[in-house]
Amino acid sequence: MPQAQIVSHRAEAGWHVLWTQSHCEDLVHDQVAGRGFETFLPKVNVWSRRAGQRRLVRRPMFPGYLFLRHSMDRDAYIEVRKARGLVTVLGEKWDRLAVVPDGEIESVRALSRSDLPSMPFPYLRKGMRVRIARGPLLGVEGILERRDDEKGLLVLSIALLSRSVAVEVDCTCVVPA
Repeated sequence: MPQAQIVSHRAEAGWHVLWTQSHCEDLVHDQVAGRGFETFLPKVNVWSRRAGQRRLVRRPMFPGYLFLRHSMDRDAYIEVRKARGLVTVLGEKWDRLAVVPDGEIESVRALSRSDLPSMPFPYLRKGMRVRIARGPLLGVEGILERRDDEKGLLVLSIALLSRSVAVEVDCTCVVPA
């Protein structure tokens, strides 16, 4: 799995991670997007029990985090930092921000669009890297954790956050990446 990179502010636009206060992902997303920045707050369906009834609700895939694609100069960084509910932008300092690889973001986007129920999963460094060959997640790459002969868990990871999310897949739909 490629590690997150630290890049200088002169680099092209990359995906940066915004760390938010608890339950402030939507608040920060709306403020930053309202200032003209490209943001991505991945959400997934999770089961919730309220008033004795179970239902699927959309929740942030990575609680406390959202993504921002922008070439960050000092002015842009200051503008982003003004958002209420934002803890920080991950990285060493404003001109050496961490960047998430495009491939990891695209995999997370595909899962978020698919509306398949998913669950948090421990971050994995070892395991078989696979690509989905057919179905709603066609082309998505991740780590396969085999459950039985037919079903497995496809684990998608964001290395910078040391976080992963898993979705159950048909093992006959995967090929080595």
